[in-house]
This record gives sequence, structure tokens and C-alpha cells, in this order.
Amino acid sequence: MSDAIRGTAHGDSPVPLSVLDLVTVGDGWTARQGLATSVEISKLAERRGFHRHWIAEHHSMPGVASSAPAVILAHLAAHTRRIRLGSGGVMLPNHAPLVIAEQFGTLEALAPGRVDLGLGRAPGTDGATAAALRRTRTVGEGADDFPQQLVELTRFLDDDFPDGHPYARIHAVPGPVQGPTGRPPIWLLGSSGFSARLAGMLGLPFAFAHHFSAQNTVPALDLYRDSFRPSEVLDAPYALIGVSALATDDPKEAHRQALTGALSMLRLRTARPGLIPSPEEAEAYAFTPPEREFADRWLANIVRGSADEVRTGLDDLLKRTGADELMITTHAHSGDVRLRSYELIADVYGLPDAVE
Repeated sequence: MSDAIRGTAHGDSPVPLSVLDLVTVGDGWTARQGLATSVEISKLAERRGFHRHWIAEHHSMPGVASSAPAVILAHLAAHTRRIRLGSGGVMLPNHAPLVIAEQFGTLEALAPGRVDLGLGRAPGTDGATAAALRRTRTVGEGADDFPQQLVELTRFLDDDFPDGHPYARIHAVPGPVQGPTGRPPIWLLGSSGFSARLAGMLGLPFAFAHHFSAQNTVPALDLYRDSFRPSEVLDAPYALIGVSALATDDPKEAHRQALTGALSMLRLRTARPGLIPSPEEAEAYAFTPPEREFADRWLANIVRGSADEVRTGLDDLLKRTGADELMITTHAHSGDVRLRSYELIADVYGLPDAVE
């Protein structure tokens, strides 16, 4: 198994710990401040021994400033030296495969040997925005064509279209010829069984979005493992799960901070996207019974509380899923709260400071 895929566990964590970042922006803050927080998170994660820092692609969401993962990853690469950086993920149907190959070939040239290319088949936005991104009204076609797009992207990354192919004379530059480490490893991301099965059949690593599809986690991981065929990339399945977690010094504060994310998601799901509300606004919000039910379901998927409580929740999740890696995403109104949460989680797992 490639070391680029298999993570390294530090401290007394049973598996590698990583970071999933949406570059959230709280009410009263700016996208510039949100991006600055992401830089600080990346530096903290590197110092404490987290394995990866991935950026998710989302569009037309004022509270999520991660619409251009490749640009953000280039910025993070300039502020770090060791941590793996990647997309969690790039939504392949939104982009021409050649463009993604060029972007991630460039990132590999900027940060050799530490770039991951995570790919998803969802739009990462609403239908109208997806149509604007793709310049087509037939939004569903992109997801249906995902396997074909994946093959095309892989060919561009490897620069190995066969003779006679219409793209045989097209080269994604920078590419494997220009870089000492080849190309970034491809991961498939998913929240259902489609990508799980495809990743298994292709022998690729798989990342499951437990943080918003918890009921599907175990079935999807079982499907991935059952479908797995060894490949040049992996000789055995390797699955990470994204999990929402928030640790605070005062356990009661964790619920107060997590409620901001629940209200933000409620507004997004009801076509009212905005900046992440403050804890005060979230506490004062008059939830209707259906809205309260939605918020409670959302909060139930967040591992939160003191550092010890968060560790207990994460360890239990590992036992239930058998995941090979945990990728932690933390949502809060304030960047300081997010940074403190990652520091507390590193402390409770005994992750060393200043990993070399």
C-alpha cells in the first residue's frame, strides 16, 4: 500500500487523524478571515501530527468560502512543509477533467509528494448553481457520467491516452513527466453506495461523509470492502470517514457552539443560505417543531463536549465502523473555537507537539 494513502498514527490514537475544512465564515467575519483561519488550522495540524488537511468544494454558500479548493490548497502549501493537502473533494461533474488534471498537476509540482485528489460526484450546491458551473441545463448527466469522467481524468493525469484517441496529443501540464513524484493519488468520496462500490471495484481509497449521512456509513463501508479488488494503488481496502466533532474547555459550551452549525444547515436546506450565525443568534432562534426535529437530528451526528467526551465518541465510532482513518471537520461561528477544538483533540490523543 502506498505511503501516500496509508496515514501515520501519532500519540495513542489507534488510527491517523486528519482535518476536513469548509473554510466557514461566521456572521461579522469575512472570507479573508475564514481563509486566514484555514492557514492557522493547517499549521496547527502539521505541528501536532494530523495526517491530512483537505478542502471541500461548495458553491453559492455565503458561510462557506471553499469554492476554489485548488487555489486554497496552493496557499496552504506555501505555509506548510509536511502535511498532506488535498480536496475533500473536487466535484468532478462541475469541471472538465483536463482542468482538474492541470490544477492538481500544478499543485503536485508546488508540493511534491503531499497532494491528494479526492473526487465527488455530487454538485456541492443547488441545481441552478450547478447549471451555471457546467453551462448546461442537464445537471443530472454529470453524475451519471462520473465513471467515464474519472477514466478521462486518470488518463490526463497519467498522460497515457492510447494512440488514435482524440485526446492522445493533449497533455496536462505540469504532468508526470515534469514532476519527480508522479501524480496525486485519487480518492473517491461518497455519502451512499455508488462511489463505495466504484472505489472498491477500482481498488481506490474511499472517503465516506459520515458527518452528514451517518445512517449509511456502515452499509457503504461494507459495500466498499466487499467490492474491493486489489490494484496497483492498494492491496487492501483503505477507508476514512469524515466526522463532525467539536471539543471545548467547558463541555456545556460545545452544544452552544454546535447549535450555530445546525441553524446554518437548516437555513441552507430551506434555501436561505447565509453566514454562520453567532451562538447568541442560534440560542434566540424560535425553532418550529419540524425545525427543532431537523436541528436535533443534525446535532446527534456531532461528537461534542469536553476533550475526553469527544475522544470517547470518536473511539466508539471507530469500533462501530472499523475505519482506517478519521477526518475531523469542526463547524463553529468563530475561527478561534475551531482552532481550540483541534488543539484539544490533539491533546486528548497525546499527539506530540512539533512533529518532525
